Amino acid sequence: MLYETFNANKESLGEDFFTSRIDNEIIQNLNPKFELREYQKEALGRFDFYFNVYQKRQFPAQLLFHMATGSGKTLIMAANILQLYKQGYRNFIFFVDSVNIVEKTKDNFLNSLSEKYLFAPKIKFNGKEVFIKEVQNFETANPEDINILFTTIQGLHIRLNFPKENALTYEDFIDKEVVLISDEAHHLQTITKKNREEIELERSWEFTVGKIFKSNIKNILLEFTATIDLNDQNIRQKYEDKIIFKYDLKQFRLDKFSKEIEVLQADLDPVDRALQAVILSQYRRKIAEKHKIQLKPVILFKSKSIKESKENYDNFLAKIKNLTTHDIQEIGLRTKGTDLEKAFNYFQKENISFDNLIRELQEDFAEAKVMLLDSENIDEEKQLKLNSLESKNNEIRAIFAVNMLNEGWDVLNLFDIVRLYETRDGKWVHGQYKPGNTTIGEAQLIGRGARYFPFQLDKTQDKYKRKFDEDVENELRIIETLYYHCFKEPKYIEEIKSTLTEMGIMPERYVQRDLFIKKSVKEKWKNDYIFINERIINSRTDIKSLNDAKIKEQYTYKFKTGEIKEEIILDEFQELKESKNVVQKRAKYKMSDFGENIIRGALDKFEFYKFNTLKKYFPNIKSVKEFISSSAYLANIEIEVTGPENKIKALTPSEKLEIIVPIIKEIAEQVKINTSEFQGTTLFKAKALWEIFKDKKIKIDKDDVEKKELSNIDMGENNDWFGQEYVDENGKKSFYYGTSEEKGFINFISGFIEKLKQKYSDIALLRNEKFFQLFDFDEGRAFEPDFVMLLKEKNHKINIYQVFIEPKGEIYIKAEPWKGKFLDEIEEKSDIDLKFENKQFKLIGLPFYNETLKKAFEEALENKLLS
Repeated sequence: MLYETFNANKESLGEDFFTSRIDNEIIQNLNPKFELREYQKEALGRFDFYFNVYQKRQFPAQLLFHMATGSGKTLIMAANILQLYKQGYRNFIFFVDSVNIVEKTKDNFLNSLSEKYLFAPKIKFNGKEVFIKEVQNFETANPEDINILFTTIQGLHIRLNFPKENALTYEDFIDKEVVLISDEAHHLQTITKKNREEIELERSWEFTVGKIFKSNIKNILLEFTATIDLNDQNIRQKYEDKIIFKYDLKQFRLDKFSKEIEVLQADLDPVDRALQAVILSQYRRKIAEKHKIQLKPVILFKSKSIKESKENYDNFLAKIKNLTTHDIQEIGLRTKGTDLEKAFNYFQKENISFDNLIRELQEDFAEAKVMLLDSENIDEEKQLKLNSLESKNNEIRAIFAVNMLNEGWDVLNLFDIVRLYETRDGKWVHGQYKPGNTTIGEAQLIGRGARYFPFQLDKTQDKYKRKFDEDVENELRIIETLYYHCFKEPKYIEEIKSTLTEMGIMPERYVQRDLFIKKSVKEKWKNDYIFINERIINSRTDIKSLNDAKIKEQYTYKFKTGEIKEEIILDEFQELKESKNVVQKRAKYKMSDFGENIIRGALDKFEFYKFNTLKKYFPNIKSVKEFISSSAYLANIEIEVTGPENKIKALTPSEKLEIIVPIIKEIAEQVKINTSEFQGTTLFKAKALWEIFKDKKIKIDKDDVEKKELSNIDMGENNDWFGQEYVDENGKKSFYYGTSEEKGFINFISGFIEKLKQKYSDIALLRNEKFFQLFDFDEGRAFEPDFVMLLKEKNHKINIYQVFIEPKGEIYIKAEPWKGKFLDEIEEKSDIDLKFENKQFKLIGLPFYNETLKKAFEEALENKLLS
């Protein structure tokens, strides 16, 4: 497969082989609100590599991005459009199966006031503004604009095969280079799955698209889908050389970008199942409010038919209107061992009476805040509300629907899906039970609802990732979990779980362990501390020149010579005909030689040089004029110009601008790279040790191949130096889950411990299971060292060492060299905020540990702790 070939390139050439190819001009033309994630950068880097380097590129080119629902496929589309615009493409057709998705995508691409608008406020290439225009055909389209025709796949098929006056025809594509963009592309595979007669092929949607695609050798077809059946041999063969990037639901979940999924089964009538979801939803809202997270959780109630949906809607509104304390009590009696039990415990703890709860529910789930949605009553107002459910001004809490939302619905604050029917439509095939279309559709809907709701408690957290997998009792896990409420039917539960597992959105199984701090370790280190630094905003007040920002001050520019050479490739004597040689000379200029007006004209081409942005990176400047004229900034930049002598000695204003625009652009890019938003403090603050390290439950995904149960570790009989113990669900003590490097480190340190005991009276090695973070001094990047070792020295004055240790595989060392640098700097740069007359603390970072680096690690350990 193509993506596997590219995977091999990445493995052999480095983790950043593709991500390093991202053009900053593309990033700057995307909405800065949507910061590209690493996997998105990789997708764009692969795309760039394919079109600019890959020797097996196809003409015309067809590529497919297999990416999970919620992973940002539409943002990738927007970036691809910008990438292809730079390569000369101007005409794009976006098509998809659903009218709803067409309208949503139009909003994302065209409406700059939309919260989900994907492009920068102004799109600029080489300083020139570019506009995105919706068109109905390409005949009158502006060749300088990005021209997009939005349509359903059915609409495109009808337009071309049953043409009307002034409508699009196949002939319109013969002399045009067109990019076709297919969303939810599994709908395009109608030919591939089945063998049809010729006449049927010509009527199919896929044939229509194929005819456009093949009308010009430079055309491009980009397909995007979260669903592709590679078990179908025909599909697998067709896409062998077309799937450029694979980032499926399983990887999306393992990377913590999705909610977790819980199936909550209840032997209740549909309306009481709905009430159960409402109570859980209200508890979730209260937990969010407690932690100052703005969240309005939404519930989807799913029915089998439009008629049933209307009945369920009416029954629900009646139930809420006539809700009694007895109804709430009845639900509460059945909650033992579920998160609903936590909800009722919370209501009791916070003195929220059932009467008050009922009043809240009647207000939050009033008729005006509950939507009935189906193909018979959809209108523009409902569509707008559906597309803005996360908005502060949108009060919708519940939606009743049948199948309309199974695809193309982007919503982050959906936390409960309630199945209000009990039927199954699977069947036995060759002795094996296969889930039916209903179950598969439900699983796909759950996949859509699994999009993570972004939040952070502080700036050190990644707001787009789950934060509490390793702390399963944290009450905020309710905001990281989607609940699927259904009837208590074991066969269906097995069916839906199996389907979700196959899709990758639910793990095959979890392993849960209780992590305890050993009592002996707690007693020995009862009143001690751990020292942790903080991340702060980089004020950049020390940057008073380009030199301070590590910006180079010498540049070169070469004019084109205008020379012409003619060579006959197959001529035996290789005769070369060329025009008269143009004499090349060099001249050196200072930027200031070009004049303020020329320099200002160049700066105006880039948003970066607006004063407010410039001031952020160079806080000591008082004006753009100073930035231009001061020798500390642009005035002293040296430029060596090469070109025809008559040209470089008498530069025209346009030639001066031509010279300095790329230099100005390069300086902006250097500044962004060289000066970070954050810094890590050199001051490490004391925290009570046992307020940071606590007993906790940890949950480990069996699919996470990096973390495996560590066995065959010999810690010796007296292993009280290892500060924690792990207990499984049967109460049996076990070793923790970790990487092979961590296993190697523990085996190493258990053999080294006797040497340490000769000098230190007390030793404790603690595993950092998401207990604390450090921040590197240069850029404030978060770092969670795997271990911290505490050592107390035997002498008259108490010396306590705090040692940070990070076992790491070779591939990760290459990807994150900054962590090694930070560990190396801790001893010299760190200071602490706690001083005692009879105690001295010292912080140390050791080099990375793995089997290859074992000798260097041991030498460092001996030098720093035993010398």
